[in-house]
Amino acid sequence: MTKAIQYTNFSDLRFINRGKVRDLYAVGENLLLVATDRISAFDVIMPNPIPGKGILLNRMSAFWFKQMEDIIDNHIISTAVDNYPPECSSYIDILEGRSMLVKKAKPLPVECIVRGYLSGSGWNDYRRNNIISGIKLPDGLKESSKLPSIIFTPTTKAPDGQHDTAIDKKEMENLIGADLTNKIIRKAIAIYERAAALALKSGIIIADTKMEFGLINDKLILIDELLTPDSSRFWPANEYEEGRGQNSFDKQFLRDYLLSINWNQKPPAPELPPDIIEKTKARYYEAFRRLVK
Repeated sequence: MTKAIQYTNFSDLRFINRGKVRDLYAVGENLLLVATDRISAFDVIMPNPIPGKGILLNRMSAFWFKQMEDIIDNHIISTAVDNYPPECSSYIDILEGRSMLVKKAKPLPVECIVRGYLSGSGWNDYRRNNIISGIKLPDGLKESSKLPSIIFTPTTKAPDGQHDTAIDKKEMENLIGADLTNKIIRKAIAIYERAAALALKSGIIIADTKMEFGLINDKLILIDELLTPDSSRFWPANEYEEGRGQNSFDKQFLRDYLLSINWNQKPPAPELPPDIIEKTKARYYEAFRRLVK
């Protein structure tokens, strides 16, 4: 049985930051990104980890970064612990499989969400006025409908425990500039299109996904994670039917459980029952099994 890693404490390394899932350390001029087994929902970290989740996320991100290298470079230097600097050697047992040595980039202050289907917050926004992030959509779409064309719907990056806020393209341009905004949109949609086509061959619809970009010497690169069950909606293609919520291989199962118990979506998060932990884990493993070749 995989031992859950909820937090790391590498005293020989310089701690930088603890995100919702990843712990970040400085290693020379580079960074060490450690995917723990923490899970968040509605931007709040749950008190219970999902054993082995960080390993799956790390391997899936590495797989997808590799698939997109001809579209855009990424921050990975190595995922092989044998290639890490000597100061990491005391922590190899934990780092194995769940870490990346990465280049240090300047993260951009937006979450980049690409949608091919109408679900989640996008569906909620559409029901109000047929508009998502300033994009007017046609009447008559249903929950889980395939969109007439792929759309890019950015959000702000909220502090931990707070919710990201949807913004439109103009607001994104005000934050980072029009040229960079347009470049990100082109790259993000190209990544989604390729991933969606590859996933469909494995029986999975990628309804939407969130990406993060950063700059190294003004060069745009992909950072953080890519196309994992934490950052994407993965639906079994053979069960797809518009007009309803979908079964999924991602954290939507956990979100649905939390909605069912009427949690207020504010810290502290409730304890997760063992069966919810196991069923969430099973969905992540199924996504990994189908997608990572």
